[in-house]
Amino acid sequence: MISKKMEALVKGSSVIRAMFEEGKQMAAKYGAENVFDFSLGNPNVPAPAEVNEAIIDIVNNTDSVKLHGYMSNAGHDEVRAVIAGHLNKEYGTSYSAANIVMTVGAAGGLNVALKAILNPGDEVIAFAPYFGEYNNYVSNFDGKMVIITPDTKSFQPNLTEFEQKITNKTACVIVNSPNNPTGVIYSKETLTKMGEILEKKQKELGRTIYLITDEPYRELAYDGAEVPWVPLFYRNTIVGYSYSKSLSLPGERIGYLVIPSEADDFNDLCGACGVATRILGFVNAPSIMQLVIGKCIDAKTDISYYDRNRNTLYEGLTKLGFECQKPEGAFYLFMKSPIDDEKEFVNIAKKYNLLLVPGSTFMCSGYVRIAYCVSYETVVNSLPKFAELAKELGL
Repeated sequence: MISKKMEALVKGSSVIRAMFEEGKQMAAKYGAENVFDFSLGNPNVPAPAEVNEAIIDIVNNTDSVKLHGYMSNAGHDEVRAVIAGHLNKEYGTSYSAANIVMTVGAAGGLNVALKAILNPGDEVIAFAPYFGEYNNYVSNFDGKMVIITPDTKSFQPNLTEFEQKITNKTACVIVNSPNNPTGVIYSKETLTKMGEILEKKQKELGRTIYLITDEPYRELAYDGAEVPWVPLFYRNTIVGYSYSKSLSLPGERIGYLVIPSEADDFNDLCGACGVATRILGFVNAPSIMQLVIGKCIDAKTDISYYDRNRNTLYEGLTKLGFECQKPEGAFYLFMKSPIDDEKEFVNIAKKYNLLLVPGSTFMCSGYVRIAYCVSYETVVNSLPKFAELAKELGL
């Protein structure tokens, strides 16, 4: 018999993953070229050549114990130093290896940070729409998620409601920019105001409130858009990063946390994150992939591929009468459902072999998410099907 908590999770398993599995079944039935699966954020752009070259070089030229063995729970010291130096060059910071904890992707990093911070009953604030797994991560440590209503005009955080919902139980806030599912980048003005609110509330309540920024899409920004470095706006920020999207390595599960020295209880927080890495069962991030990152710190994927998909899809859908938020970053497009029940809209779309994710998965009903990290041919060939869908709905 499994736990009651897991019974509920199994019954309500990830909508996105379920649609991904459904897409595989549909591809087997209708042919992969006739199914337009926009459900999962699985990068279609290959990893940079430097990554494979680094793997080969590291395997051939590294001592076996170092290659495959344990290291500090926080990760290889030299890799952490390389990452710190890279961030210092990018953002004018002064980090060292001591500020970096290597993690099993961004998801592993968020769970490590939450394990280090939360007591049972603590509240965690998130701005809808957001990645639905945050709810499960907070539940893992018996925290309570507090959801801020989305501003569906700009999809910037609703800071008025945010200020009202901070209480003496608020332990941390999670933000995600560029955002999944909207592709919106949180502006400097938004982050400045958010930091001011948090500083004021810390003084009023007499407690530390950490801001965790989830940044797997940091390098995926278009039209010259800038993704602000959040710790510059609030000192009690913890940055979670992953190379899953920026280097197209989702299956390798490699990322890091940045814990700035200015953060409250810095030494205890770093120690807690190291211990959390161990006791959550990660022990340490994958050794080989850490070493690969150390060699490929300046490597990048070709985001012009995603940009072409973004523009083609956005222009095609808006011409058909669909209402969309044009993404500034990431590789998702958030489209307003033409009918009130977006889940019904998703079901109607399946008649045309279009797989979309309902916005309620991201705590934002009335919208659907379209992941355009697919082949360009998939985007182009899907548009006639979207045209048929639009015609059925009278657009």
